[in-house]
Amino acid sequence: MQALAHVARISSPCTRLPLQHVNRSLMNTSSASQCGAAMGGSGMGPEAQCFYMGPGTLKIDREQFHGPIRQRVCERMRAALPAEKQGIILLKGGDVESVYSTDGEQLFRQEAYFHYMFGVNEDGFWGALDVRNGRGYLFMPRLPESYGVWMGVIQGPQYYKAKYAVDQVCYVDDLASVLSAAAAPCIHVLAGKNTDSGIEIPPLSFPGSDSLNIETDTLFRELNEARVHKTAGEIALMRYVNNVGSRAHVAMMQAACPGAMEYQMESLFRHYTYTHGGCRNQGYTCIAASGPNGAVLHYGHGGAPNDRQMSDGDLLLFDMGCEYYRYGSDITCSWPVNGRFTKDQALIYTAVLDAHSSVIAAMKPGVSWPDMHTLAYRRILSGLKMGGLLQGDVDGMIAADIGGLFMPHGLGHLIGIDTHDVGGYGVGFPPRIQRPGYKSLRTARVLEEGMIITVEPGCYFNPVLLLPALENPQHSKYLVKDAIMRFMKMGGVRIEDNVVVTADGSLSLTDVPRTVQEIEAVMAGKAWPFAGIQGVSVAETQNSIAGVPDAPGVAVV
Repeated sequence: MQALAHVARISSPCTRLPLQHVNRSLMNTSSASQCGAAMGGSGMGPEAQCFYMGPGTLKIDREQFHGPIRQRVCERMRAALPAEKQGIILLKGGDVESVYSTDGEQLFRQEAYFHYMFGVNEDGFWGALDVRNGRGYLFMPRLPESYGVWMGVIQGPQYYKAKYAVDQVCYVDDLASVLSAAAAPCIHVLAGKNTDSGIEIPPLSFPGSDSLNIETDTLFRELNEARVHKTAGEIALMRYVNNVGSRAHVAMMQAACPGAMEYQMESLFRHYTYTHGGCRNQGYTCIAASGPNGAVLHYGHGGAPNDRQMSDGDLLLFDMGCEYYRYGSDITCSWPVNGRFTKDQALIYTAVLDAHSSVIAAMKPGVSWPDMHTLAYRRILSGLKMGGLLQGDVDGMIAADIGGLFMPHGLGHLIGIDTHDVGGYGVGFPPRIQRPGYKSLRTARVLEEGMIITVEPGCYFNPVLLLPALENPQHSKYLVKDAIMRFMKMGGVRIEDNVVVTADGSLSLTDVPRTVQEIEAVMAGKAWPFAGIQGVSVAETQNSIAGVPDAPGVAVV
């Protein structure tokens, strides 16, 4: 912790808490004992089959976590296929990738579908699940003797059988013979297109596969739908990564000051989530945008590596999430670097917060996600009109796609193992809407219980969109040019929570200061969680992690 203390001392005008105090106060509110009480959980299996990063982090019993998932997938496949066509699901795990042509290796992260089903840490594995009886198999690589020198002890099938709680472990070179001996009518493999990336998943092939009946029409759809609807264990895990990520966002609020570099806040986030939560990875590139950089939706990439020095008066937009056991959070907070909102900053922030709160309050099963996107536009445009930036009828603005000028991205996306999780579009679901803003929605579905989706309305002053609009008669009649030009260097505001759709509503898993008053109080040194301006316990607010059912085999210990 001492090594990062300089972050809060870069500029002498900074008067907020030194970093050591920030982390000490956060540990008092999110310690292992408190988190354990919040997470609950009981009935852990043998230590060998648990994933765990040490005291105060989440312990996951792989059998109790992945068992219900495999059961759910089998049930979906049985419902989709007649008995005579129910076979064995086959998935290939990920492989280590080199850094271009070198012998350097990228840090391995397991392929998402494979992790979902089996939770295997190692590369080079395959997995199978017999739809007929639920029997699970893993196929491990035969490793050379040199592996024991460079990488660690070479374990055998019985070790991995115990670790991953499956019925049988064989070697990959026995894959075809084991599948043939199971006498299944077919082998179900993935084949389809990821609707976020546009990348096709080709059907698997392996030595001996030409002698098997490979079926490609069913698994992609059914596995995606299973991933859309989270189990109790998955919700508990998502609650954990939101808890850790939320605490890290508060740490940045209390450590930032004019004169610091954007990347130093990114460094603090990464350090905090790994040190206090065991989160080695982030689900996506950290966005630490200050001032005008906040208008760039995916700032922070290799060409713009969070390298601006933050200035007094800047509004910050920090979009960062952490990952644990391959599941990630995706949280965005916007706040002034000096701890006090200007009148103009508060105007934009409040309009976006109104959209954020209104959407979460309206979410429940049966609600159309594009309708929620429209609701967000309506709230933001109404706020801008009240602030003197827009004029005219709000319905007319929506019809003229004025909302897309200020919020060109979609309202949110499904989240889980992948930041942009699967299942947003597909056969039988609403197609993508081809309108500005709406076309960026990563799903147009009706909400269903068990979905976890981000709610992330935003308002940005991006000259690429707004300057041409000021010259377009269809748009300019709604835009108050002088007022908008006053905001052009502000950047933008985004507010993002990760929200579970419940049986009769929704629940945010994210727990950070949201109102102007809460943010200013926390940046002045007040601890979080706290009662806030509503005068109620944080356990009773929508920003609480309370209220999510405990899950067997998942607990902070």
